Amino acid sequence: MASAPRSKLASHALWKEPRPASDPFCTAARGWIAAIPAGHVATYGQIAHLAGKPWGARQVAWILHSQSEKYRLPWQRVIGAAGRISLAPGRGLEKQRRLLHSEGVAVDARGRIDLEKFRWRPEGKFPGKKKGTGAAGPWE
Repeated sequence: MASAPRSKLASHALWKEPRPASDPFCTAARGWIAAIPAGHVATYGQIAHLAGKPWGARQVAWILHSQSEKYRLPWQRVIGAAGRISLAPGRGLEKQRRLLHSEGVAVDARGRIDLEKFRWRPEGKFPGKKKGTGAAGPWE
């Protein structure tokens, strides 16, 4: 059975509804990404944690993929938790490596970066170990 066609009035009413304001997490993540200084890197998980969603690393990747150009985000400064560029050879790894090298970040041939040396640690955030647990957070 074929569904009834939507009325022009119903379609028009949906089209006229105001768009929701930007997602607060996206706004916060963009702010943290923009704050990463040249010569440093942050992980997807670190940005997600700073922006208020500790498990939102994939959403950070989506933000970088879809909004870097529009907001002029320094996308090259965000890397995987293992300390390596997440892009594959021929799909952006070389460009990200080149951009990071131009900022003074050492990247090996396989896209690895020494997080001990180059990880960005915003002042007052992530002082080290989680208090009382001895467990390292996503920033360690």
